[in-house]
Amino acid sequence: MSYVTVADGARIYYKDWGSGQPVVFSHGWPLNSDAWDEQMCLVAEHGFRAVAHDRRGHGRSAQTWNGNDMDTYADDLARLVEELDLRDAVHVGHSTGGGEVVRYLARHGTSRAAKAVLVGAVPPLMLRTEANPEGQSIEVFDGIRQGLREDRSQFYRDLSAVFYGAGRPGSDVSQGIRDAFWLMSMQAGLKPALDCVAQFSETDFTEDLKKIDIPVLVAHGDDDRIVPIEAAAPKTAELLERATLKIYPGAPHGLTGEYRSAFEKDLLAFLQG
Repeated sequence: MSYVTVADGARIYYKDWGSGQPVVFSHGWPLNSDAWDEQMCLVAEHGFRAVAHDRRGHGRSAQTWNGNDMDTYADDLARLVEELDLRDAVHVGHSTGGGEVVRYLARHGTSRAAKAVLVGAVPPLMLRTEANPEGQSIEVFDGIRQGLREDRSQFYRDLSAVFYGAGRPGSDVSQGIRDAFWLMSMQAGLKPALDCVAQFSETDFTEDLKKIDIPVLVAHGDDDRIVPIEAAAPKTAELLERATLKIYPGAPHGLTGEYRSAFEKDLLAFLQG
């Protein structure tokens, strides 16, 4: 397996498939890079180099007690980009991974990046505040932390239904996909998973978004019950200098079936455009 060692000595797992212009994938919480396998195969088969890593605390990367914060996630990503000498890269981030991409581009600049894709991403801010009344209350995120502490295995099983919109009219998510979600989630350490809840919910990316000067595709389902669209994609697109907003009617947070196909079509068009 391939690893890069970052500033504090933590080892970050990554996979590197194909050749060509790099497409770097950042996954959502509490998953790992395996969540991007289908899209990695897709872009590699179309002449791109697909790279994805397990965020620290998740998957096969080190489960650190400290450093489970958005700045360090961004620094870890920067170290991977530099180690592999990736240039003209397209960064693709889902959910928390979208926040990681935004913080990386704002913190480390866009000299090595050509474009970015944010899908179901947490920016600008998930938490409800006076300035962000469309956000979710802190009690929602406290409930996530409580669920993790009490019975994280069952919590993740239940979360998979909301993540993929199971039970929603027209839902086509299989039990296999939900089982894969649970398996990846259980590979995340409890402490890093708990720390990450605050990072994806309470981090304000408003100023980060204003610093990004490359083209960004902002994609979101309007039936997303994990990162509700009202506080997310439209606001993000307004803050970005060069944004294209794509909304998928009826799509949940995790894209499967026709929604996945629609996103992959848009992703390829954006990469090739």
